[in-house]
Amino acid sequence: MDYKDTLLMPKTEFPMRGNLPNREPEMQKSWEEENIYKQVQERTEGRPLFVLHDGPPYANGSLHMGHALNKTLKDFIVRYKSMSGYHAPYVPGWDTHGLPIESALAKKKVDRKKMSLAEFREKCAEYALGQIDNQRNEFKRMGVRGDWDDPYITLDKDFEAEQIKVFGDMAKKGYIYKGLKPVFWSPSSESALAEAEIEYQDKRSPSIYVSFEVKDGKDLLEGGEKFIIWTTTPWTIPSNLGIALNPGYDYAVVKVEQEKFIVAHDLLENVASSLEWENYEVAQVFKGKEADRITAKHPLYDRDSLVVLGDHVTVDGGTGCVHTAPGHGEDDFWIGQQYGLDVLCPVNNKGVFTEEAPGYEGLFYDKANKPITDNLKEAGALLHLEFITHSYPHDWRTKKPTIFRATDQWFASIKDFREQLLSEINRIEWTPKWGETRLYNMVRDRQDWCISRQRTWGVPIPVFYGEDGTPIITDETIDHVAGLFREHGSNVWFEREAKDLLPEGFSSEHSPNGQFTKETDIMDVWFDSGSTHQAVLHQRKELQRPADLYLEGSDQYRGWFNSSLSTAVAVTGKAPFNGILSHGFALDGNGRKMSKSLGNVMVPDKIMKQLGADIIRLWVSSADYQADVRISDKILKQVAEVYRKIRNTFRFLLGNLHDFDPKKDRVAVQDLQEVDQYMLHRLNSLVKDVHTAYESYEFSTVYNKVHNFCTIDLSSFYLDFAKDILYIEGEDHPHRRSIQTVYYEIITSLVKLMSPILPHTTEEAWKFIPGVEAHSVQLTDMPEASDKADTNLVEKWDHFMEVRDDVLKALEEARNEKVIGKSLDAKISIVPRDEKTKNVLNSIEGLHQLLIVSEAELSEEASNAKEYDYVNVEVTKHSGEKCERCWVSSHEIGKDPNHPDLCARCAAVVEKHYVS
Repeated sequence: MDYKDTLLMPKTEFPMRGNLPNREPEMQKSWEEENIYKQVQERTEGRPLFVLHDGPPYANGSLHMGHALNKTLKDFIVRYKSMSGYHAPYVPGWDTHGLPIESALAKKKVDRKKMSLAEFREKCAEYALGQIDNQRNEFKRMGVRGDWDDPYITLDKDFEAEQIKVFGDMAKKGYIYKGLKPVFWSPSSESALAEAEIEYQDKRSPSIYVSFEVKDGKDLLEGGEKFIIWTTTPWTIPSNLGIALNPGYDYAVVKVEQEKFIVAHDLLENVASSLEWENYEVAQVFKGKEADRITAKHPLYDRDSLVVLGDHVTVDGGTGCVHTAPGHGEDDFWIGQQYGLDVLCPVNNKGVFTEEAPGYEGLFYDKANKPITDNLKEAGALLHLEFITHSYPHDWRTKKPTIFRATDQWFASIKDFREQLLSEINRIEWTPKWGETRLYNMVRDRQDWCISRQRTWGVPIPVFYGEDGTPIITDETIDHVAGLFREHGSNVWFEREAKDLLPEGFSSEHSPNGQFTKETDIMDVWFDSGSTHQAVLHQRKELQRPADLYLEGSDQYRGWFNSSLSTAVAVTGKAPFNGILSHGFALDGNGRKMSKSLGNVMVPDKIMKQLGADIIRLWVSSADYQADVRISDKILKQVAEVYRKIRNTFRFLLGNLHDFDPKKDRVAVQDLQEVDQYMLHRLNSLVKDVHTAYESYEFSTVYNKVHNFCTIDLSSFYLDFAKDILYIEGEDHPHRRSIQTVYYEIITSLVKLMSPILPHTTEEAWKFIPGVEAHSVQLTDMPEASDKADTNLVEKWDHFMEVRDDVLKALEEARNEKVIGKSLDAKISIVPRDEKTKNVLNSIEGLHQLLIVSEAELSEEASNAKEYDYVNVEVTKHSGEKCERCWVSSHEIGKDPNHPDLCARCAAVVEKHYVS
């Protein structure tokens, strides 16, 4: 007889190798055919609603690791909520308007000059929809489950109509106005920008000190003294109309050789050092307020520069005398309004000087720095020039520098409802907590939101103008335009004349002759995405406003979180979300931003083709995602090792359930062996911890807890020692069925617990679990922790595990000393060092099995025992022969004449089950 044939070895068709790149697409095809998303929604219908509202990615280009991180995190949450008592629909969306799509078409040689605006916009829409199809396929390939057949898209007619209504509601409340103000302007985009569209990068700029000679000293100064200003934007000097002083500061008239200069007294030493004054003396000191409305000469033009007073002037740097150009700075603008200064802005949409800057017309503003400094030097007004590198605002789309430029723009007046915004921020649940402070400070310090853009591809600002230029925004016009957009889309605005866009018979006191024009600017794209609370949450019957959660990258505090909060509070008085969760950025293995120039870009598509989506998802779960997250081939290799451990654990458990029918073979909890009851307790502890981690969005805790359970509790203990029972004993042996019962609980629980993270692998494993009723693990609920284990039993076995650690150390030392080879070669003598340990060990049967040795005896003493924490242990090589079937050494080998190579236990099993 070949005794190998009498062993109940593991049997399963669940493959050892994941082969994820090939299996996952097949599984996804099956999910699509059976519409698993719809099945999940139908199963959970009627439960409390949980809405995670998807922030729309921009419809341009292939997905990057940031997309993978974001959408996978969302999928973890939605899948978990669907399995833990909630109805959790997930409606993905896309942001489709804006400059990048216009630029993409330009790169494709689409000549917008040869087509109408409406035709060009059709091209933009066509391009965006194509990008959506590509991105949708990639998101689905990642295993992200959602209503992919019916996403929300910001270019949809219904969406645009609802956005118009948001604008109209804000206008009705007086929050929308048009005004001339300096705004961030991008010459590279030829458009105004909002603060959310600004990022700061280093820029090399000229740093100059310039003198303005006093013309009329107003009885305070004699005349001829020179105010010194400092600036890093020489190109704004032609726009100078004033010099701002702080009314409360002391200012010094400093005599340097034959000249007299004026600077803030507190900054005198710094200025003297920068200008290399060797001998100087203070001739006069006065308060800033005393110099109000003194006039100085502009150094380049025959005009005055007025001394004005403002609290915005500080002594943090510069000279304390601030160059003031109302057309190129926010503080400059407001102080200019107080003093009646013009809003001079001699720079056009492209950043090129106009004829309002004589001598520089036709020059790009940055190129004008050199001729302007040269002219200042010729005029004797340039006191110092050097170059510095400093942080400077850039257009976050084009990555080019921006300028401040005064133009007529449409604004949303944030200040009018700022207190409501701040109150709602305090109400929201923030993860991480610092997000609350970040957004609170942004809103507290935020000026009005510039919502107009001088572009083509976007939602038009629905404003008409009368013959006298008065803007017309009424309930009637808003409702009519919204209706037109709902029927025809926003292109109708560009296809029809103003009179054909107005309600039939519309008249206005501002256009007695019925002559109307329409606004040509479009809305800031953040107004588009910021309106999703109205166009999606409020409009779709399966969702609700406010959503339970918004989850995006940390850059969205200034973006989507901000614009959504602003529009929702303006319209409804409430935030559109009850919770905010943010994540960091995906960086390379060295913590650097990914870029083509560095050659460190990793893309989801390539990783999925090599390793599979479940590896990306496991990587996401492993990361401390609230900070920046690193990814590299090395990191993915480590994650893949953890995946293999989890997969092999699934396979081992499944293999040992090949002859287990849970309906007839399951053992009642109270009848389980003590060690099995203990492992059930360990499983329940895991279930409880994982539930808590999911609820707290701490996915790395799920990853670590499950990995540790598979590695420590199972692989190195429970799965290891149990082989001697599962393989060796007869099929229906009580100990075997006891272990299998717990194995069954472990595999079903683990597969459910990991289903949100590893949907493909868990779905595959689910098909091999005997006796499960649901055809998909996605149609089940999370396991519930119901730990009824006796506390004395748990305490006993916790202590045994500590003792076991001592024994394992002793066996390892014996192996190193060549006393034994494998642990089954060993006989061990254990001497307890205290009564508790003695009582625990005396109460446990089959100690040698649990410790995977051939013999274990408890002794009062052992002469060669080594001391450990709880026991002294002597390890010797067992003197018996090895059983050919179970490999346990025994002195009983050969006592059964029918099976001379077997131990008594194996001989009895073979006789009972295999000898006919």
